[in-house]
Amino acid sequence: MIIGFDAKRAFSNHTGLGNYSRYVIRNLSVFCPEHRYRLYAPKDTVYPDIVSIRERNNVASVFPRGFNKIFPSLWRTKTVVSDLVRDGVQLYHGLSGELPVGLEKAGIRSVVTVHDLIFLRYPGYYKPIDRSIYIRKLRYACRKADHIITVSECTQKDVISFFGIDPEKISILYQGCDASFHVPVTDAEKERVQKKYRLPETFLLNVGTIEARKNLLTAVKSLLHLDASIHLVAVGRETAYAGHVKSFVAAHSLESRVHLLTGVPLSDLPAVYQSAAVFVYPSFYEGFGIPLIEALYSRVPVIAALGSCLLEAGGPNSLYLNPEDVQAFASAIHKILNNDVLRDKMVAEGKRYVTRFDDNLLAGQMMQLYQKVMDKKY
Repeated sequence: MIIGFDAKRAFSNHTGLGNYSRYVIRNLSVFCPEHRYRLYAPKDTVYPDIVSIRERNNVASVFPRGFNKIFPSLWRTKTVVSDLVRDGVQLYHGLSGELPVGLEKAGIRSVVTVHDLIFLRYPGYYKPIDRSIYIRKLRYACRKADHIITVSECTQKDVISFFGIDPEKISILYQGCDASFHVPVTDAEKERVQKKYRLPETFLLNVGTIEARKNLLTAVKSLLHLDASIHLVAVGRETAYAGHVKSFVAAHSLESRVHLLTGVPLSDLPAVYQSAAVFVYPSFYEGFGIPLIEALYSRVPVIAALGSCLLEAGGPNSLYLNPEDVQAFASAIHKILNNDVLRDKMVAEGKRYVTRFDDNLLAGQMMQLYQKVMDKKY
């Protein structure tokens, strides 16, 4: 089978949708090598993670040419279909909630992944113009796709609720994390990374964009109720919300205990995770929660927020709390740090739970869905 992907995010996004896109493409090319994969992206990049994928002999990249180079957005949303036909693509997968116009008329089957509907659940986090664009694109993709993939049960329910989609048209297929998190790092690697980022001896870890929705402040505030030897390391791109975090840190003299790190490459992240004492994720709402899977693979106990799909990512033996209950987060952190039996159980059960996110297993599930779409057995 020749499978085409909307690879814009795979080439341009270093986190989030980019990670998902690269994960799916890499996974399928490795575990289902008998098929051919075509990556359609508006522009090229030398980002190492996508370069390594493109080097595989069953993967090819396609970029706009001629007139389409002048209007790459139009190419991605419409005229790319002529390239799909030319390349013999049989099934096209919109990896980030979008599909080009005209796939059905061209006889090309389609699948679209919907990651979340946060812009509808929490519209205040988005500009009105952005919400309008997201709604229009996603509604079209859900209506036109032969089948819809959601990355969690929570998102599946949202798609049904907000867009009135038949549940039979939707499948839940989880995402795993990068294979580098599966392997214990050496003591030497930990020491290198600890020195590079000046990591404290005992620290809580949070990974993700520092934005209002992810609610880093709850983790910061919890430090006020914990021993002064406990620090917080937050890894992620900063937005305007980071200013609020820094203001709180300064107002409560926490500068020596809160460490905000940006630009940390994927190659260093496993050592950062595996050096942490507890992973803390008080996000108000998520489409899934890959950082929790990364933490569980890294053998770090997880405390996360109630209210979205984080239970699906973190499993039944992580702890889940009201994201605004600072005292509850502090108490849970203190309990884990001072109870080796609890910590060891959370680590062991977490390791067992993440086997459901095995790369080979997930690749097989994705290919099985593709085959059903091609055979119209859904």
